[in-house]
Amino acid sequence: MAIEGFDYKGFATELATQARELIPKDFQEFHVNYVLNTIQNFSTMCGESINNDTALNFNVDQAMLITQIIAEWSFHKSIDLIRSGVLPEYWDGVMQKIAFTIFEVAKQAILKGVNQDEILKVVEHHVKKAYEKAITDLKNRGVIDDGTLQTALGQSNIDAMMQTMQAEAQAQQLQNPDSNSSKLLKLASLALLLKQIKQDKVQTILNKFNQEDAQMVIQYMQMDDLDKKVDTGIAVKCLKEIKGNLPEPKHLSPQKVLARVNALLSSVDKSKMDRIISKERSKVKEFIAKAKEGEYIEMTPKITNIIIQHLEESAAV
Repeated sequence: MAIEGFDYKGFATELATQARELIPKDFQEFHVNYVLNTIQNFSTMCGESINNDTALNFNVDQAMLITQIIAEWSFHKSIDLIRSGVLPEYWDGVMQKIAFTIFEVAKQAILKGVNQDEILKVVEHHVKKAYEKAITDLKNRGVIDDGTLQTALGQSNIDAMMQTMQAEAQAQQLQNPDSNSSKLLKLASLALLLKQIKQDKVQTILNKFNQEDAQMVIQYMQMDDLDKKVDTGIAVKCLKEIKGNLPEPKHLSPQKVLARVNALLSSVDKSKMDRIISKERSKVKEFIAKAKEGEYIEMTPKITNIIIQHLEESAAV
């Protein structure tokens, strides 16, 4: 008995129609048609198989879920194949293996009562394995060379699309800041600053932030047009707020201060360090001179850090 309310043909057509707007703009008409036909064909076959298999006893929601999963992965992996360098005559063979894998894995997961999030995870895992195996088989048969193998295995349209969507969402938040996006704006402002300094200093600064925020800053730094998305005046204000919220340096023991200073002095050419110190204020000169003799001049941790960091940066130039 057919599944009530499940128009698999109409659903397959709808899925293919929705996918048209998401196809890369640089694709030729032949590529566009291949992606759409692949979605249409595999979605239809999947829907028909589920609809006619009374032993499965799927309801309309379960039938639509597995059909949609087939459609989505048909979309992503057909694009990966088109960009892979593999000749078109071999595309269908790869896609058939992937579609069959998705159908069987998703079907068994639904029968076992696995929740939707877990189904999507396990399907993605098996899709990647099936794609890699199918491409490797082509290499083993002499159909493709090592270069094409690596190009094909390096394709991941789903990852590229997620990164694009995330970047667009972040850009939208930056252009339309509100109370909920103020944190992102501050992180973007920090990223704008960090793009201007030496990379070996970036990680030191990011270590002051939690891992999630640091990762967000790194993502913003990778945006080529970040300077166009963040107003300079707003950025300066945000950076001042960040500076004000950073924790004060913890107390440094005299032993640690002296060790840090002497480590710096021993790692830099003496004549160069003398030139650097000669340009400093008398208090800094006294601080360094005493440190050489193993004596420590009491200062606040913040001032101590500023002096040492300044000397380290000057010596690195």
